[in-house]
Amino acid sequence: MTPTNKSATVALASIMSMRMLGLFMIFPVFALYAQDLPGATPLLIGLAIGIYGLTQAILQIPFGMLSDRFGRKPIIYIGLFIFALGSIMAAMSTSMTGIILGRALQGCGAIASTVLALTADLSPEEHRTKAMAILGMSIGASFILALIAGPLLYRWIDVPGIFWLTAVFALAGIIILHFKVPQQPLNYKSQREPVPFKSVLQDTQLLRLNIGILVLHLLLTSLFVVLPIALVNTQLDAAHHWQVYVSVLIASIIAMVPFIIIAEKYRRFKIVFVGAIVLLGLSELGLSFLADSFIGIVIMLFFFFTAVNFLESSLPSLISKIAPTKNRGAAMGVYSSSQFFGAFLGGLLGGWLHQHYSIGAVFAFCGTLTLLWFILAVTMQSPPIGQKSGTES
Repeated sequence: MTPTNKSATVALASIMSMRMLGLFMIFPVFALYAQDLPGATPLLIGLAIGIYGLTQAILQIPFGMLSDRFGRKPIIYIGLFIFALGSIMAAMSTSMTGIILGRALQGCGAIASTVLALTADLSPEEHRTKAMAILGMSIGASFILALIAGPLLYRWIDVPGIFWLTAVFALAGIIILHFKVPQQPLNYKSQREPVPFKSVLQDTQLLRLNIGILVLHLLLTSLFVVLPIALVNTQLDAAHHWQVYVSVLIASIIAMVPFIIIAEKYRRFKIVFVGAIVLLGLSELGLSFLADSFIGIVIMLFFFFTAVNFLESSLPSLISKIAPTKNRGAAMGVYSSSQFFGAFLGGLLGGWLHQHYSIGAVFAFCGTLTLLWFILAVTMQSPPIGQKSGTES
């Protein structure tokens, strides 16, 4: 990659990671904070955590298609500004209704698909997979940092302060976009002939990946609807939750490295990919039986995040290999919509199951759901070694 390509990729990755950091930082603390709000119920708490995913899911495809028509950067500017407004609304709210509306407005800044598409546009074809992997890893890193920073910031500035900080991140993203990210190539539009949008929806390999990212983020969001409460129930004070997350995440990252080597160096990607899904499901089932045990929770979280880290970094790379070159914004929009709709379903279903059944029921449902993903992954085609990204399917 040239210095310009590297600079653009890093800048876009930083925009994406700061935005996701703001969304993720409330995950490990909101369920505890919201218990003291008037009218709070487990269902409403889950809705507040996941509602951003619904508006993101609805608007990712329109934003991606608008970026195909009017250019990527103007759409990203608009999305970051909307995201900042939603963060400010949530920060100023003292009721569940206000926070839910603020989180929904945050989600209206649906720029993930556009950022992915701009990254692909600015990357040479032979380096596009690498650029997508950098974005995927930046999202994973922001998630890890959020789990550490969220509980610490909760002690110092509380949840409203976290929302204010999220607004600052969005405004910083606007500055980075203006100064560090070049425009699309001048001949961009002349190179692209629109293809029927239904071809993106009918691609069965893309469909498998879209369902996979939906399930993954459903599991992640539902986990944090109940995990902070489960940890408190084991007599661990909320101020010390970050220590659990740091230990588990560092160990899971180290454990993930051999699997990446096996997948890439020894060309066993599909086997490792499917194995990570199996590990994900087993960890959820383990949590359903060990939700009252501190040691049990820690062990199962280690397995859970080892699988999540691998899958979260792998899926964008797979999409970059399979997604059609033409109308890439729309194709990335479907992928991103699936991701965020999964987050919405995770919050909604996690809150509903917790309210009507138990914490263990949330984990058991998620463990069972991974069986669907396993079946789809086993039947998918192995990505050809050396396949160029963006080939038409």
